[in-house]
Amino acid sequence: MSTITPQPNSRYQDFLHDIKKQVAQSRIGAVRAVNRSLIGLYWSLGKMIVERQEDLGWGHAVVDQLSADLRNEFPDMTGFSSRNLWDIKRFYETYANAPEFLRQLVAEIPWGQNILVFQKLKDEAERRYYLEATAKLGWTRNVLLNQIKANAYQASLQDKTHNFQTALPQHLAEQADEAMKSRYSLEFLGINQAVHERELEKRLIARLKDFMIELGYGFCFMGSQYRLTLGENEYFLDLLFYHRFLNCLVAVELKMGRFRPEYAGKMDFYLEVLNDKVRAPDENPSIGIILCAERDQLEVEFSLKSKANAIGVATYQLYPKLPKEYKDRLPSEADWQRLLESARNPESST
Repeated sequence: MSTITPQPNSRYQDFLHDIKKQVAQSRIGAVRAVNRSLIGLYWSLGKMIVERQEDLGWGHAVVDQLSADLRNEFPDMTGFSSRNLWDIKRFYETYANAPEFLRQLVAEIPWGQNILVFQKLKDEAERRYYLEATAKLGWTRNVLLNQIKANAYQASLQDKTHNFQTALPQHLAEQADEAMKSRYSLEFLGINQAVHERELEKRLIARLKDFMIELGYGFCFMGSQYRLTLGENEYFLDLLFYHRFLNCLVAVELKMGRFRPEYAGKMDFYLEVLNDKVRAPDENPSIGIILCAERDQLEVEFSLKSKANAIGVATYQLYPKLPKEYKDRLPSEADWQRLLESARNPESST
């Protein structure tokens, strides 16, 4: 029997790649199966506790007693603390009368994320949003918590301002709309005073992981101050990303003040150059996102009407929302913009 050692440049590398892919998929499938089994167990336990309390009139003490007995019987298993059994009971009560699709959805995410959702959220539509996002995007517990604190669900309901419907094929326009938010939370930057656009960009790069989580699933970073050339001229994009599922380049321009119509023209030009000089033949048309502190809906709509390339305009939030009684005591975004203009041009303020 002959033995042949595959060469690195042979089909063996393709074979190895396929095997590794199968192993990885199998491991993911195994983890999901274990999670579904655990959630199924917790659902059954919660159902039994609720039914016995209702049928037999047992009080709160039964949960503590059950916890002690289960930990004594299964010392190697976790999850039988009194606190977790109470969470299991509330978990069942939360979804017992929920639609079937919602009960199936909770089995797709880990227990820790489930606890966050049913403890912190009361509205069914809101719960569904975070459950679906966690299942689809693989949010960790910390990421999910940050998304809840940033009101990602409420932001998803806001009107988005873009021209995707006229600049992109219908199927791609719908996907691009889903990938874009109307407002992005940048509170993780810790900015508490006016900064210039380049400083904002530097801080985003320093916290790139957090920024990409806020952007959403599928964004791949390609560079900051990305250089574009046209003849002897050169231009620089603030940030350039590639979106895996949209299969296109995404240019991001940062603006500290409110949106101005000329920003749309500049982005339209950048996208023309990107599509002609950088985009690969099999990629979809590039998309531009202008991130600014404020925007006027009507002004943005009119600014995008004549643009051939796909452009979206979104706002960002640098500071936590303040109670109404404090809002009038602090500078507005317009005040911050005037301060920045004064810093750039000292003579103009004299």
